[in-house]
Amino acid sequence: MSSNHDPNCIFCKIAEGKIPSKKVYEDEEVLAFHDIHPWAPVHFLLIPKRHIVSMAHVQDGDAPLLGKIMALVPKLAQQEGCRPYPEGGFRVVTNTGADGGQEVPHLHFHVIGGPRPWLKG
Repeated sequence: MSSNHDPNCIFCKIAEGKIPSKKVYEDEEVLAFHDIHPWAPVHFLLIPKRHIVSMAHVQDGDAPLLGKIMALVPKLAQQEGCRPYPEGGFRVVTNTGADGGQEVPHLHFHVIGGPRPWLKG
């Protein structure tokens, strides 16, 4: 189940510029912005601007968009301060549904990294 926009979704509002964010990256389809409660020295979110509720709602037609998001991860992680692989690195986390810990019903990928120890994980 995906539509272009959910007027009640906080991430849709951020993508539209109605709620400010500290942007990391933006294009027509994707927005990356810093997490407001970071767990690590580097912690930002990557979201599709189009409203997709969760990974459970991803369809075959979403593959190019998700591939684009995954290809952005290493570039943006290094840009934001993660050390290069293999000594450095980062974690990519996507929570799905209540049991998966999803708090905002809009597909998003946490990119988390930087020197350890981290606040969580």
